[in-house]
Amino acid sequence: MERSLSMELVRVTEAAAIASAKWMGRGLKIEADDAATTAMRNVFDTVPMRGVVVIGEGEMDEAPMLYIGEELGTGQGPEVDVAVDPLEGTNIVAAGGWNALAVLAIADRGNLLNAPDMYMDKIAVGPEAVGKIDINAPVIDNLRAVAKAKNKDIEDVVATILDRPRHKDIIDQIRAAGARIKLINDGDVAGAINTAFEKTGVDILFGTGGAPEGVIAAVGLKCLGGELQGKLMPQTAEEAERCIKMGLDVSKVLKMEDLVKGDDAIFAATGVTDGELLRGVQLKGGFAESHTLVMRAKSGTVRFVEGRHSMKKKPNLVMHD
Repeated sequence: MERSLSMELVRVTEAAAIASAKWMGRGLKIEADDAATTAMRNVFDTVPMRGVVVIGEGEMDEAPMLYIGEELGTGQGPEVDVAVDPLEGTNIVAAGGWNALAVLAIADRGNLLNAPDMYMDKIAVGPEAVGKIDINAPVIDNLRAVAKAKNKDIEDVVATILDRPRHKDIIDQIRAAGARIKLINDGDVAGAINTAFEKTGVDILFGTGGAPEGVIAAVGLKCLGGELQGKLMPQTAEEAERCIKMGLDVSKVLKMEDLVKGDDAIFAATGVTDGELLRGVQLKGGFAESHTLVMRAKSGTVRFVEGRHSMKKKPNLVMHD
């Protein structure tokens, strides 16, 4: 892939974040999601690539979502797989909460797992604990492994997990081990990525969330030298049958190379609301401010990009030359 794509993708997530930020705290999650999706699609149409959505929000008949199989880009340039979540945290934005993102990932064509839209059990860590975790191991064993890898007492380890009734047993085990917990209401892409940044205070992510989000998070952690393991968790016979048709073994532990193949991938995320890692969009009347993380696996480059956008010169968040 061309390295110039990194900054092109920043434009995409910036536009989605600014559009959806206008709905923050207004209790209208569908409108916020639609705004992000529309803005993301409009800017994607200006990016020099031949992209196909392999991880999106639905099927073709569910427009205006960015659907699986949709072609993105100008039709010129590299052929890439695209994974998108125009607004990770629709409920967060509706409530004016923490850690909402506009996020996407790309890799060379055929290199991203075509993950069905179902649950995935996940465990994720930053670079220090790579190779030390096992999704099939007891919670206490993984906590001990992370504590040892990071030269901490287990009481100093912080685990993050979605605050859901289905996670009660994991939460009980973490507390019994003496580790600390940061519960998140939504947004486990941010939770997984945070494990690779010391300033967030997060050491490990546990729990079940969306499979598409698992693949996006895996791309981010690949860029950062971290690790995510996953297991697909079909909830119905129909979901299990879909996995079979897609050639996916639900008993298999999905490792990094299963989730994102090859040595090159790009991850971009712009904060919609404030979080541990990224500041949310600030609307200042005539302009907007954004804060974006963009990373490339091949080079290992990690950039934080601060943007100031003229809403008068670019009212629709895109300029056509």
